[in-house]
Amino acid sequence: MTAYLSLFMVALVAATIFPAQSEAVLVGLIATGDYSVWLLVLVASVGNILGSILNWVLGRGIEQFRERRWFPVKGQALERAQNWYRRYGKWSLLASWLPVVGDPLTLVAGVMREPLPIFVLLVAIAKTARYAILAAFTVGLV
Repeated sequence: MTAYLSLFMVALVAATIFPAQSEAVLVGLIATGDYSVWLLVLVASVGNILGSILNWVLGRGIEQFRERRWFPVKGQALERAQNWYRRYGKWSLLASWLPVVGDPLTLVAGVMREPLPIFVLLVAIAKTARYAILAAFTVGLV
């Protein structure tokens, strides 16, 4: 049970702006052969999706702090991200699994007021597919 909880927490944190390697934890747990592969994929996916929802919620409220000196994103960078999201729209959330750009993308989706049900569906597809493919490679199915 501790392994699943640890994987959940790492996957949740990995979806935020904090650095964490949920893929490495998933592969390590699969490699032991002690856990259900599909349950590990499910736990990692749920944690990562919830972390993305946290980013979305933060994005919904972040605009009010844009002009503050301590704001972590410069106005121009946020504007560029918003323009990019306007151009590619909700379908860009299918890239939310990507390193570096995926997590900020989920924050920008909140800023751009993407409806939560659509956001969750697209992010869930992307994040679960990533973990499922990684698991398949790890156990040698692919």
